[in-house]
Amino acid sequence: MEDKAALLQKLEHKNARLNALVQKYKQSHHLQNALIQLSEQASTVAELSLLYPAIHNILQDYVPSKSFYVVLLNQFTNTLELSYFADEKDGISVPLHQDHNFSYGVTGYVFKCGKTIYYQGDEMQVAADKGLFRVLGTPAEHWVGVPVYREQSIIGVLVAQSYDKQQSYSEQQIELLEVMSLYLSTAIERVKKRELLESEVKIRTRALTQSNEALNLEVEQHKKTLERQHILFKISELATQSKHIEEVYQQVHEIIKSITYADNLYIALHDRESGWLSFPYCIDEFNHNTQPRPFAKGYSELVISTEQTQLIDDKRANILIDSGIIERPTQVPESQTATSWLGAPLKTAQGVIGLIVCQAYSNKHNFSQDDFELITFVSHQIATVLQAHLANQALKESHQDLELRVAKKTKEISQTNMHLHMQIEERKKIEQQLYHDAHHDPLTGLPNRSLFLTQLEKTLQHYQRYPEQEFAVLFIDLDKFKDINDQLGHQAGDQFLIGVGESFSQCIREHDLLARLGGDEFVILLTHLTCRQQAEDIAKRLIKIMKKPFCMKGICVQSGASIGITYSKKNYKHTDEIIRDADAAMYYAKNAGRSRFEFYHPLLSVNAASSRHVFESSHHLDSLPMNFRSSEIVTLSEQYQSETLLEAFGEHPVLGSTSFDILKKFAADKAQQLEVELQLLRNACEQAKSAQLAMILFPCSGLLLEKTEFRALCQSLKNLNIKNHICLLFNEQEIRYASAVQVSNLKTLSEQGYSIGLNDFAKDRCELNLLTELQFDYLLLSSTFSKRVLQQESYDLQLQGVLAITKIKQIKVIAKGPSILNFRALLDTHGLSLFVGKQHAINIPLIKNAPLNNEQILN
Repeated sequence: MEDKAALLQKLEHKNARLNALVQKYKQSHHLQNALIQLSEQASTVAELSLLYPAIHNILQDYVPSKSFYVVLLNQFTNTLELSYFADEKDGISVPLHQDHNFSYGVTGYVFKCGKTIYYQGDEMQVAADKGLFRVLGTPAEHWVGVPVYREQSIIGVLVAQSYDKQQSYSEQQIELLEVMSLYLSTAIERVKKRELLESEVKIRTRALTQSNEALNLEVEQHKKTLERQHILFKISELATQSKHIEEVYQQVHEIIKSITYADNLYIALHDRESGWLSFPYCIDEFNHNTQPRPFAKGYSELVISTEQTQLIDDKRANILIDSGIIERPTQVPESQTATSWLGAPLKTAQGVIGLIVCQAYSNKHNFSQDDFELITFVSHQIATVLQAHLANQALKESHQDLELRVAKKTKEISQTNMHLHMQIEERKKIEQQLYHDAHHDPLTGLPNRSLFLTQLEKTLQHYQRYPEQEFAVLFIDLDKFKDINDQLGHQAGDQFLIGVGESFSQCIREHDLLARLGGDEFVILLTHLTCRQQAEDIAKRLIKIMKKPFCMKGICVQSGASIGITYSKKNYKHTDEIIRDADAAMYYAKNAGRSRFEFYHPLLSVNAASSRHVFESSHHLDSLPMNFRSSEIVTLSEQYQSETLLEAFGEHPVLGSTSFDILKKFAADKAQQLEVELQLLRNACEQAKSAQLAMILFPCSGLLLEKTEFRALCQSLKNLNIKNHICLLFNEQEIRYASAVQVSNLKTLSEQGYSIGLNDFAKDRCELNLLTELQFDYLLLSSTFSKRVLQQESYDLQLQGVLAITKIKQIKVIAKGPSILNFRALLDTHGLSLFVGKQHAINIPLIKNAPLNNEQILN
C-alpha cells in the first residue's frame, strides 16, 4: 500500500509540474502572439488614433479589458493627457471634467511611482483615504496600472479595469500588460514617424499641384498672347489686300466673332463737318435701319464724344438715362433693347472716324472686362485698316469720275496721286519722329519721364498678377553737378550728362530701363529680380563708375551719385508711390554722406518735410542711444563655444534700431566717430568682464587703422589689458580697399599678439588673396555668401577654396545666416561646423567721456 501511495504521489507531482509547464508555455505563447500583433499594427496602422483601438483589441483576447485607457506625458506642458479611452460605465467627459485630473488620480500615482499597481475591491479607496491620490470616476472592482517607459524615462501609463468582481487579473495577465507597455512606446514612435512621412508626402504633393497650376496659368496666358498676335496678323492682311470695302467690313466681322460674341454688330462712321452718323455695315436680329442720322444722345455718340470704349449693361444704362447723358427712343420695344452693349472708338491719326459695336439682346451674352480689353485692343488696328480702305475707295471713285469727265488730265491726276502717297509716307515719318521726341530726352537720347512712367505702370500691373516676378526702382541724383556747370560751363555739363547716360547704360541689363527725369536726375527700372542683392550690386556699379573724375579743358571735377532704391511691395497701387519712396531713399542717401545708396524704409516717409531741416542737428552719431547685442558661436548640435559675437546697435530717429556699421556714417567727423567707437570698445570689455566671457568677437571700422587713430586704439587696448579675451573684427570690404598704412597697422596688431578677424567675408565677391597676405584668427562668412553656397555650385567651389586656405593657416571659419537647424545642417554638409547663434539684446547705455580706472580693466 505504501508503494502505491508513493507512486501515486509521484504521479501527482509530475502532473502538477506538467500543468505548470503547460501554463507557462501558454503564457509565453499568448505573450508572443500579442507582441507579434502589436508589431504588425505598428507597421500597418497609419494614425495614432487607430493604433490604440488596435492595441485594445489585442488585449481583449488575453486580458479582461473592456475598460481600457492610455495616458501619455505632454513634453511641452509637462502634464498627463488622455490618448485613448474606453469604459463600460464612464463617458469620455468624466476623466476630462477638471484640469490635470490624471496628475492627482491613481493614474498619476502610478506615473510618480514608476511601477505596476493592482487594486482589488476597496483597496483603491483605502489608499485614497491615506491621501495617496484621489478617486475619479466610477470605482472599479479590479484596477491595474502599468507605467510606459521610453529607454530610462517614463512617458505614460497603460490602465485596464474591470467592474465585475469575478473578472480579476492574474499575474500572467499583469505580466502581459507590462510586456505590452515595453513595446508600446516603440510602436507609438513608429506610427508617429509614418504619420510625419505621410504629412510630408501630402505637402510635397500640394506643392507640385500648385506649381502645375501656375504652369497651366502661364500656358493659358501664352495662348492668349498668341491668339491676339494671330488677330493682329489677320487685320494686317486686310490692310494689304485690295478688296472692296464691303468685303473688308465682312472680314472685320468674322475677326470680331473669333474673339467675342458678335451676332449683332454694326460699324458707324462719323462725319465731323455734317455731324451725321452713317452705318455702312450692320448685322442685327432686330434693327435693320441703317439710314444715316444726325448726332444725338445715343450710346454711339457717347463713345465718339468720350473717345473711349464703353461697356453698358442694364444698370449703367439706367444711370446714364437718369442723368440725361443718354436719351432712348420711346417707340423701341423692351425686348428689342440691348441688355449688354460694347462699343469701341475707331481712332486714327486724324481723330475718331467712327465706332464698332457689339450688342446682345435678352441676356444672351454679358460682355466682360476681357471683351472690353480685346475690342479696345483691336479697334485701333481696325480703324487704321478702314481709314486706308476708305481713302483708297475715295481715290478710286475720284479717279473713275475724273477719267469719265476729263480724259486729258489722267497724267496730271496720276502725278497728284503719287504726290499724295509721298505726303502720306512723309507724314508717317513725322509721326514716328514726333512719337520718339515725345518719349525721349532730347539731350541724352534716353527715355524721358513719360515713357518711364508708362513702362513702370505696365511693370506694376504685371507684378500685381505675378508677385514672384519682382522689380526695383533706382532714383539717382548726381552729386556736385552744379560745380561742373559753374566751373566748366553749361556745355560741359551737357557733355557730362551725355557721358553719364552712356556709362549708366553699360551697368544695366538689356531688359532694364534707364531714363532721365530732368536736370541731373536719372531713374532705372530693374525687372526679373530674385533678391534685393541684385539691385544692390547694380547700385554699387553705378557708384563706382561715378567715382571717376570728369575732365574738360584741363580741369577735373569729382562727381558722384546718391541713389535711393525701392523694392517691389504688394501694397504699391500707383507709380507715384514708387517714385515717392525711391526719391525719399535718395534724399536720405544724399544727406547721409553722398556717393552711396540706401533702400527705402517706411520711416523715411514720416515727417519728410520737417526732417529736411532738422537732419543735420538730430542724426549725429554722438546723440544716438547705443546698446549691445550678443550672439553665441555654436556648432550644429547647439554646443556653445568659447567665442561670443558682440555687436553695437543704436536707436536712430528714422531708421530705428540700426547697426553701428551703418550709423557710423552719421558721424560729424573722424574725431567724433573715433570717440564713440573707442567708448563702445571699453563698454564691450566691461560687458565681457561682467558676463565672464572667455573671448568676444568685436566688429571695428577701418578708421581705427589709420595713422593717428591707430595710436589711440593701441593706447586703449594697452589700458584695457584684454589681449587674450578679444578679437577685433574688420569688415572685408574696408580691408580690401585699405591703404598701405592701414594694412601695416593691421599686421602690427597681429604681431603684438592681438586676435584679428574678417567680418562679412565674400558679401559681394570672394577675395582669397586677403587670407594669404594677412594672418587672421577668425573669418565670419556673410549671410549672403552662405545662402548662395546652397543655391549655386560655383559658390560651393569658392567655399572649398576658402576652407582649404583657412585649414592651412588655422583660421576659425564661422557662418552667418538664419538660426534654423535645416540651414545649418545644409551648410554642415559643405564643410562648415561653426555658426552664429541667436542674437540677444544687452541694454548697456553708452557712457560718454568716462575713463576707465584700474578696477574696470579686464583681467
